[in-house]
Amino acid sequence: MDAPFFEIRNARVWRGETLALDDFSLSICAGESLAILGPNGAGKSTFLKLLTGEVRAESGRGSECRLFGEELWSLEELRHRIGVVMPEEVARFDPEELAGDAVLSSLRGAYGRTKWMRFSPADRVAAMDAMERMGVANLAKREFGSLSSGERRRFLIARALVHQPEVLVLDEPSTALDFAASLQLSGLLQQLLEDGRALVLVTHHPGEIPPAMNRVVLLDHGKVAADGPKKKILTNERMKELYQVGLKVRWSGGWCEVRPG
Repeated sequence: MDAPFFEIRNARVWRGETLALDDFSLSICAGESLAILGPNGAGKSTFLKLLTGEVRAESGRGSECRLFGEELWSLEELRHRIGVVMPEEVARFDPEELAGDAVLSSLRGAYGRTKWMRFSPADRVAAMDAMERMGVANLAKREFGSLSSGERRRFLIARALVHQPEVLVLDEPSTALDFAASLQLSGLLQQLLEDGRALVLVTHHPGEIPPAMNRVVLLDHGKVAADGPKKKILTNERMKELYQVGLKVRWSGGWCEVRPG
């Protein structure tokens, strides 16, 4: 097993005056993929900000938190090592910006137009490669605002991949997508996993977890409620306890389907 790229033990994390994560311990190894699952208010957003270095755990009390083996880190370095895709990023782009420029601008840590930015031939090749992986290279000259929600989400993933990050983090990736786009996205995530890409999927929908992703961590009220292989974690009893409603879990082809029951 590879060394952890993210490791936190016995930690508390505050968001303002709210204790968002309490006595929190979790380790993710380099190259490992997993899903973080939980209802609203479970601590998923705080975990995500902790993982990407935007918030820090409370010091002392025997706690520790390391990213890539370091207790102190540079956000600029992390942006190259961890690619992050969040639904709210869509609103940060000018609708008239070219979709391909949205990918290129990631290389400068920006969301604005690339008119005054300089890019090397290698930069442009990296951006095109990322768009081709997401199947949107043919849309690079389209205005970002003219794309469908599913196409925009693919460009956001290409934007996150352009740095060749060690891990790709996806926060609620199917938000605002219609049924067809959600299915297409699920297939893309499955392909990324099969290609060896390390993913951390943050979601409250068990049905988003690709078959190739086996580890699931359940968060509840700022704590790790369960951690292990998905078929042992995603059970009728655990889902009922987590969401406080009767649910029935069914498996098909490695996909998990949860219905009222």
